[in-house]
Amino acid sequence: MKFHGLWSILAATFFAAPAMAQDTIKIGVTQPLTGAFAASGNYVADGAKIAEAAVNAAGGVLGRKIQLIIEDNKSNPTETVATAEKLIAKDKVPVMIGAWSSTLTLAVMPKLMEYEVPMVVETSSSGKITTSGNPYIFRISPTSEMEAKAFAGMVKKFGIKKADFLATNNDFGLGASQEFSQMLKGQGVQVGTIETMDPKATDFSAQLAKIKASGGDTLFVTTAVEQATLILRQAKEQQVKARIITTGGSVSPDQLIAQAGEAANGSYHLVFFTPWFPEAVKNPDIAKKFVAEWNARKYNAGGLTEGFRGWDAVHTVVEAIKLAGKAEPKAITDALWKVHVKGINGDIAFIKQGPAGKESAQNVPSVYVVRIDNGKVVKN
Repeated sequence: MKFHGLWSILAATFFAAPAMAQDTIKIGVTQPLTGAFAASGNYVADGAKIAEAAVNAAGGVLGRKIQLIIEDNKSNPTETVATAEKLIAKDKVPVMIGAWSSTLTLAVMPKLMEYEVPMVVETSSSGKITTSGNPYIFRISPTSEMEAKAFAGMVKKFGIKKADFLATNNDFGLGASQEFSQMLKGQGVQVGTIETMDPKATDFSAQLAKIKASGGDTLFVTTAVEQATLILRQAKEQQVKARIITTGGSVSPDQLIAQAGEAANGSYHLVFFTPWFPEAVKNPDIAKKFVAEWNARKYNAGGLTEGFRGWDAVHTVVEAIKLAGKAEPKAITDALWKVHVKGINGDIAFIKQGPAGKESAQNVPSVYVVRIDNGKVVKN
């Protein structure tokens, strides 16, 4: 009897950990936590963690808690593929969130096809993501084309006559330059020089000299916040007179104010969430709740314009799992087409994009323009 009792105790201890692990529903997250896009990637991950805590505090989904498995893709396409392989093959996640940069997301898409696992794309803007025939892509962020169309109505207000471009040399930057330049030409605006830069570059003097010589009244900049900070400083040093407008919603105005100082004044920024005035968004109650929790955790206030993406992505996935009734890839893929989520960036639901029979899913989010004036973010 003593041996039997001891065996029972050992068996219970041995099997407890796997049983507990199975009790959670795993959600894979791949983000650039280090490397060129680290600031933004960490902000998205922080927003996802807030959503994870909120969902679990409310009872989880299907009677189980969710568990985010967050991997660092190191701002590198090869590493992004490796994180997806790990999350799907080893961690057995039935759904993913990722991967911030368009280049990173495009790199991981074949893995989604191979394993037939869906991914909610929270940031990437390249049109290729939803038009290449990958039915496992569900993007909640706007495409560069959508962003350009949203800005089209403001071109006359800004009085833009000639525009130049400075963009990171990847799918994110090149796609934005293409869509915005096409939109501007359609409005009769002259497009001057289109300059590119390596995502890791820190010296933009050559590009800014060409832009200054071009004589445009507006400079559209597309890159992550780290480079945008340096560009603002160097543009001021080189006395570039053109107004600067950042695109992509991936530049934190608060971080620019803190790190670029006076050089940030007078710049404009397209964002997809306005944490400085959450009452302006479609679902202000949710936005205020998110901002309050972000501040309570003492996260960097500048990260709110990126962090909301993680919150919205997690709630989109959770709603799909709820509708699916089970945490299995195929069921979640089917259910994602049916979600209706009140997000921070508006109501989330999907339309079809891409070739018939292999459509990807695209949400139609909100786009806002803000300005930095005397060290503060103000409504445009």
